[in-house]
Amino acid sequence: MSNKKIKIQRVTVAFVLLLGLVAQVFMPISDAQAAQITTRSLTLEAGASDGGSKPGGVVKHFFTFTIPGGSNVGSIRFLYCTLAAGICTTPTGLDTTAATLVNETGVTGNTIDHSTNGSPFVHRTASMVGVNTVATYRLGNITNPTDINVTFFVRIATFASTNTTGSSIDAGTVTASTAIPIQLTGTMPESLVFCTGAEIPLLGGVPDCPNATSGSITFNQLFSPTDTATATSQMAATTNAGFGYVITVNGNTLTSGANQVVPMTTSGTIIHGASQFGMNLKANTTAVSTVAVGAEVSPAANGTTLKGEAKPTSGYETVDNFKYNSGDVVADSANGGAGASDAQIYTVSYIV
Repeated sequence: MSNKKIKIQRVTVAFVLLLGLVAQVFMPISDAQAAQITTRSLTLEAGASDGGSKPGGVVKHFFTFTIPGGSNVGSIRFLYCTLAAGICTTPTGLDTTAATLVNETGVTGNTIDHSTNGSPFVHRTASMVGVNTVATYRLGNITNPTDINVTFFVRIATFASTNTTGSSIDAGTVTASTAIPIQLTGTMPESLVFCTGAEIPLLGGVPDCPNATSGSITFNQLFSPTDTATATSQMAATTNAGFGYVITVNGNTLTSGANQVVPMTTSGTIIHGASQFGMNLKANTTAVSTVAVGAEVSPAANGTTLKGEAKPTSGYETVDNFKYNSGDVVADSANGGAGASDAQIYTVSYIV
């Protein structure tokens, strides 16, 4: 009895092994001959308004893979399926019938055929592909599957024919998934940053208002009827306001008891021997004094992102000409039309 049991067990094992051998023998010839497309990937890229993995989003599908090569290739098919192998069912909601070939590298000169949904292909006059050729194809205007967080597969295959008929030469599969988009929202409120001081430093190329130095400024020399004393201060401004900003100057001129340095109520040049107090927002020449004084607004206005400048026709915008009227507009962000402006630094020059 024990010998018979042993024989039955051996026959059963042999039978199972034989089935395995038979299954290998009867694999389809085309699959057995096709080489493996390697180093392959599929990236879902954003479209005009939709994120790359958005369910139902109209996006771009970017394929990259290495073709073993050594054969004539006339067409490459991208077959979209719900499974990696077996019967191919097109993912729900997928639409490739408007697909475009945005760009290509490696195996080039193709046009796209999108006549069959879920099975677009690119084709060209068949020609030899070099060994281990890296190819990339960016297909645009593809509508993702509409199911949320669903995995889908794309079976890539090369063919000698120009219409994907006949047996495939090389094949490989890539996979991707739709995903719920992460949408970030926020509100930038109305903003105005304005500061003054003797000097405003920069931090990362932007005016650093919290570290502006004191506004208590002493002129460069004693006042004199035969020479001009000078001083400078700075101010910085930026806003996102749709109508921009306006900067005015306010305050009394220099006084000592009942004595007063006369303000220059109209724009003019320096007159030695005459009582004058004035200012401007320009880089002045040595004609002002023994040294140049002042600087242009920085960065300079460009009419788009940087709109601040000394107000044209205000009397404070001309080199070596000075003026002072309390309440005057000295600068605004109207270069190129009133509106928002990135941060700029103004240098104000004073003369006595």
